[in-house]
Amino acid sequence: MAGAAAATPFLGGVATALGGSADALFKAGKFEEAGRAYEEILRKDPTNLHAARRRGYVGLLANKFADAEKYLKTALDLAPDDKEAHNFLADCYLRQDKLALSAPHWRAIGEESYAKWFSAVNGEPYQIHGDIGRVEFQKLDPMPQVEASVNGGPPKRFTFYTGAPTLSLTSTLAKEAGLKAVASQKIDYEGGQIWVYYGVLDSFQIGGLELRNVPVGWSSTESGEDVDNDHDGMIGTWVFYHLLTTFDYANRALVLRRPTPEAVKSATAGAKPLPLWLAADHYLHSLGSVAGSGTRVVGTNFGGSGEMAAVLFGDTADRLGVRTDHGRPLETSAHSTPTVVYPCYPKELRVGGAVAKEIYCESHPTADTAGLGFDVPAAFFQCFWKPFSVTLDFTGMNLYVRT
Repeated sequence: MAGAAAATPFLGGVATALGGSADALFKAGKFEEAGRAYEEILRKDPTNLHAARRRGYVGLLANKFADAEKYLKTALDLAPDDKEAHNFLADCYLRQDKLALSAPHWRAIGEESYAKWFSAVNGEPYQIHGDIGRVEFQKLDPMPQVEASVNGGPPKRFTFYTGAPTLSLTSTLAKEAGLKAVASQKIDYEGGQIWVYYGVLDSFQIGGLELRNVPVGWSSTESGEDVDNDHDGMIGTWVFYHLLTTFDYANRALVLRRPTPEAVKSATAGAKPLPLWLAADHYLHSLGSVAGSGTRVVGTNFGGSGEMAAVLFGDTADRLGVRTDHGRPLETSAHSTPTVVYPCYPKELRVGGAVAKEIYCESHPTADTAGLGFDVPAAFFQCFWKPFSVTLDFTGMNLYVRT
């Protein structure tokens, strides 16, 4: 950061120097400091689109919605067609359940299906009934599985993954539940194409807790068959961030609570808070370290499948001297796209008090995390969390690990 700040005066004065410092801080995950630096830029130059957009993004990462709206609206006043600002503002309204307000911003970035979907949701979405829903894992590997029901039907097999946004169902279960699509689109999926449909679910019940009026998706192959029949549906981040969510791997249970201060106090007693950031509508981040990297922003994923405790992005493994088996490339997929990774074994992974040593991980040299705008050397996955219990508080934006 010092080098970046020192170099910027040669590029054109105080505003550029401040911009370089602000961007360097943001890239390093120093979000609060970066926010203040962007504010200083805007005080000197209220027409700086990049600073306004980025300051709004800083607010959005921490669910500080008033800040996010203020600066993202400023960005759109400066550049009404700016797609990044529209994308951030769409996400900002989505997180607040202001779905109708999000629709024109989805439309502005070409997400017509999302615009139609959220325009079709009448009344308050994600209505919470009950205080707590605790369900035991029916199985943990290769993917965690719990029981839940839709529209009052019999228990169904649901997995969960915070690498996915929505609550999703199989096409078969969507038909059983009587769902009607309000929007649809064809997307690329694992080398082929599938149809994705969007609707609204009356009721989703898990343990003693029920959500009503829930935006839901389902998918099918071009021939109309289920894309995946290993389970009946998947619970994504959009559901979890409406609740106080505990992934209690240590006791093999998923616990969802109404997010009240009393519930947070009870669920997190004895655990120290770590910051929680939410990027690109469903990607979770906190602070951790990899192989002596020092404390950095890292991805924190729960659920899903895979044998790795973490994925090290780009040149992270080589740069940190992590033992990597370059002679054993593994063909896999990331974001439904084929990719190649390599087994690697960091000496240590750490998030708060949760530690794993010499555990199997994967190096993903071609991973592209540039779209986030900040450096993420690694993301931690389910196999890392298995000995622990992790609670996510999306009101205070804190992550708690019980070891």
